Amino acid sequence: MRRDNGASYDEYVAQLMANEGIEEPTPAERQRFDRRRKKSLSNREWVNPHDPEARITKLKDGRTQLAYKAEHAVDLDTGAVVALTVQPADRGDPESLRVTLAEAGSVVAEMAGQAAEAGAVGPVEAVSPVGVERVVADKGYHSQPVLEELAAVGVRTVIAEPQRQRRRWAGQRAGQAAVYANRRRLRTRRGKALMRRRGTQIERSFAHLYGTGGLQRVHLRSQDNIAKRLLLHAAAFNLSLILRRLLGVGTARQAADRLLVLSTGCHATDSARCSRSRYTGPPRAAPTSAALRIPRNSPTRPDGLTRVKSSAPVTERPPVGSRRR
Repeated sequence: MRRDNGASYDEYVAQLMANEGIEEPTPAERQRFDRRRKKSLSNREWVNPHDPEARITKLKDGRTQLAYKAEHAVDLDTGAVVALTVQPADRGDPESLRVTLAEAGSVVAEMAGQAAEAGAVGPVEAVSPVGVERVVADKGYHSQPVLEELAAVGVRTVIAEPQRQRRRWAGQRAGQAAVYANRRRLRTRRGKALMRRRGTQIERSFAHLYGTGGLQRVHLRSQDNIAKRLLLHAAAFNLSLILRRLLGVGTARQAADRLLVLSTGCHATDSARCSRSRYTGPPRAAPTSAALRIPRNSPTRPDGLTRVKSSAPVTERPPVGSRRR
């Protein structure tokens, strides 16, 4: 719906066709006209009447949809999702990073200095008393104001830097120091290791929530409802990390596969015991390398047992060149 006059998209296209002399177009003609014309949709001109908080955005596959933007803050030591935010889809990465880091900082500050319980699993023994120490992100979040703000509060950044032209730093000492310090950390061995862990830990949570979790498309409205739905999925993901540490399986499908293998093994063992206990024929001879191979359809076996034939009719294969009628 347009923000200026409240017209729908079909009404807007029909008005454009009327300006060119096409009166009362059919739906097929309207779609054909809209497909051929050059068009662009702006959030300043259009709004969803049923979900005003949704924003027009271009997806990675090239499609344009009304969507939201979800961001994760993940602990690189455990892989757990620390914070999850849902923001407007037209907001840039450096701007949305501030909101996500603020949420993650408040969560970590509540647990700062707490030691792990006696029966806890995982590599972390205690939460850092200073809160968030490092921020690792891809090159989409690289921005001079963000690096300055994080350096001012004592947070070290390891953010990938995109290829840019040589900059002039006249009167920007703080920004230059923050950018150069981030660049030095990227070249160290620890910085390279952190970037590799970022690719495995963060992308894994996205794959579980939006890939196999099926949350790339939601049938909900409003930002708060979608955030609640994502938080439930993130809580289940964190729970799977604990279960994988305790039981070796973290998903219901893995547990079902383990139970299926276990039940199949128990059934095979019970069947073998029953066959040995019910056998009343003569003693079986030990197999030798010169043992005869018995055809599958042979009615008798060397152990004295008789093979029970199936009651289903047997159809012979027709000779080559003939047709079955």
